[in-house]
This record gives sequence, C-alpha cells and structure tokens, in this order.
Amino acid sequence: MKTKDLVALFALAAVWGASYLFIRIAAPALGPFPLAGGRVALAGLVLWLGMRAAGQRPAIRENARKLLILGGLNAAIPFSLIAAAELHVTASLAAMLTATAPMWSAVFSALWLGERIGARRGAGLVLGVCGVAVLVGWSAIEMTTTAALSIVAILVATCSYVIATIYAKRNLAGVPAPTLALGQQLGAAVLLAVPAAIRVPQAQPTTTAVLALAALVVFCTVIAYLLYFRLVASIGPTKLSTVTYIIPVFGMAWGALFLGEPVTRGMIAGLALILVSVVLVNEVRLGRLLRLRRSVPA
Repeated sequence: MKTKDLVALFALAAVWGASYLFIRIAAPALGPFPLAGGRVALAGLVLWLGMRAAGQRPAIRENARKLLILGGLNAAIPFSLIAAAELHVTASLAAMLTATAPMWSAVFSALWLGERIGARRGAGLVLGVCGVAVLVGWSAIEMTTTAALSIVAILVATCSYVIATIYAKRNLAGVPAPTLALGQQLGAAVLLAVPAAIRVPQAQPTTTAVLALAALVVFCTVIAYLLYFRLVASIGPTKLSTVTYIIPVFGMAWGALFLGEPVTRGMIAGLALILVSVVLVNEVRLGRLLRLRRSVPA
C-alpha cells in the first residue's frame, strides 16, 4: 500500500469516526428524523450537482426500486436509529458498537450466501459477543431501559448496514459506484421525507447543531464517499475493509477530545475484544498484515 493510500485510508476512518460526534451534537436540537432526512437530502443534492458538473448521468430511473431499498437499508434506517440512540448514549460508545459490523456480516453471509462458519470464525463470533458485553457492562453510562434500547438500536443499525452491503452485492452488481451513492441518498430522502416533516416543528436548531449537520453532509458523506471511491480503485475492497478497525478508535478519540466523554478501561477492553473478533471472523492472518505493513514505504 502506498503512503498516499494509507493516508487516505486513515482520513476516511477519521471522517467516518467523526460522524458520531456530529450526530451527538446535532440530534438533541434537530431530532433524529430531521437530522437524518436533512443529511441525506443535502448530500444527495451535493452529489447530484457534482456529477452534473462532471458530465456524468447516473442511471437512477433504471434502478429506482432497488436504490430505494438500498437507501432504506444503508441510510434511512441506520442514520435514524443511531441519531435516536445518541440522545441517550455517548458518541464513543456508538462508534465502538458499530465495530461489530464484520461479525454480523459473517452471520448474514452464512445464512443468505451459504458461506461456511468454521471453528476460527465461530470463535471470533463468540469473542465478539463477549466484547459487546464487556464494552456495555463497563461503560460509563447508567444502564437504564432507555440506554439498553439505545444500544440495541445501534446494533440493529449496524446490522442494517451489513444487510445493505449484501443486498447491493446480489441486486445491484455492475451499477457504477457514483450512481449507488447518489441513488441511496435520494432513496433515503424519499423514505425520510414524511417522518422528518412531521418532526420538524419540534426541532430547535442552534448554530452549533446546524454546523454539525453541515459537517455531516460535507465531511462524513460527500468527502467520505470521494475518498471511498478513490480507495476502491487504488487498493481494492479487501484492503479497504481494514478501515473497520480504525473507525471506532477515531470515534472514541473525537468524543473524548471534543465532548469530554469518559473512556474507561472496560470500554477499551471491550473494543479490543471486538477488534480481535473482527480479525478472527474475517480470517485475517498476521503474516498478511505484516506484509502489508512492510509494503508501506518509509
């Protein structure tokens, strides 16, 4: 991996990790549905303008129904659930819990794609469940019913991301990535239009919340997608998947740095167990990681 690609990979993890910070800031003032709806609508507009300026014509109509489903699974549902959850839990905890995505990917791939779960991957899944238990049990939040439901909401959102990936692989193979990016934002905007409009009167937008929404749109959606597409082309999806290991670290760091959120030893231990689980579930071999590291020029 070239140095510039490694820098881009960490930049992608940094902006995606920051999304939990911006959601934590904006959700209490705007509300989960207006925040999620505004995010996808504005991001869709920016992506559409960018594609028009570049002379690209996305094939939205030809794939409208499938893109609507993808928008629900990959944006409308998870964005809303995470925003609702972060009314009650910290951005750090939300970021750490979404690190379980590769675990759910292994489970759903086995159920729907017939992929085999061997002893190594099975052990990884068990370890990941233990990691979630440690992370939640030793976090700094008070474990009320509302907090527990918020944690479940984040895990459901993470599952939704994973299902969206499998759905896109099975039903949208061959569709250009920019079309998928724009189409899912527009699909999510359609699905969120009514619930967002209903909740808008209850929103109390502040300057800070509006700036956080703008940061979500510009950095965590538009710029993140540009980095993502660049890395897909330069290093491929397999190496790009390592960003999963880095996002929760940035999410934890941003929450602690800008919001003063506590990071306990139990949270770090739980995150470590989850990341080891991710390595086992994805059958990552240490030799491969060392070769990847040696391939980066000094």
